[in-house]
This record gives sequence, structure tokens and C-alpha cells, in this order.
Amino acid sequence: MVSLVTPSKAQDRLAENVRMRRLQMELTQVGLAERSGVALPTLRKFEQKGVISLESYLKLQMVLGGLEKILKATEIQKTDFFSIDDVLESSDTITRKRGKRK
Repeated sequence: MVSLVTPSKAQDRLAENVRMRRLQMELTQVGLAERSGVALPTLRKFEQKGVISLESYLKLQMVLGGLEKILKATEIQKTDFFSIDDVLESSDTITRKRGKRK
């Protein structure tokens, strides 16, 4: 799958989203830094340049209410097939929806 979003642009968008959410919650940078445990210079650098550690980003998201959404977005989706052989094998077998009669 080809993505048109580069990692650099994604970082910028994440930083902008955090900034907008912070402002929406009427938090100052100082307030968010204190609540999250992320150093104020780290938060400022993130909002300006998009650079932050994963741990600090998750701490910010915990305060901003986005941590559960991140976890949900990164869940592994169950795939039924791993190869064409799996597809061919599955078409031969019928999955029963009920038990057998006695």
C-alpha cells in the first residue's frame, strides 16, 4: 500500500492535532506539561517541530483523551487468509453453523 503522507508530514500533523486539542481543552503548554509529566521544553519542541519520544507522546495523549483511540487504531486486524493456498483450502470446507443431529 502506497501512502502519500510522509513520516515528516505525519509528525507535523500529530503535533498540530495535539496543539489544537490542548487549545480546545483550554490548557496552556505549562498546564499540559504539568498534567502529563512531560517537560515543558519537550512539549514546546514537539508543537514547533513535531519531535517527541513515543513515551512522552502517549503521556500527552493520556491527558488529552486520545490514548484509547491510538490503541484501537493500532490493533491487529484478524486476517482469515495468509496465502492463496488458504483461500483455496477454505472454499473446499464448509464451516458448520449448527451442531450435528443425533
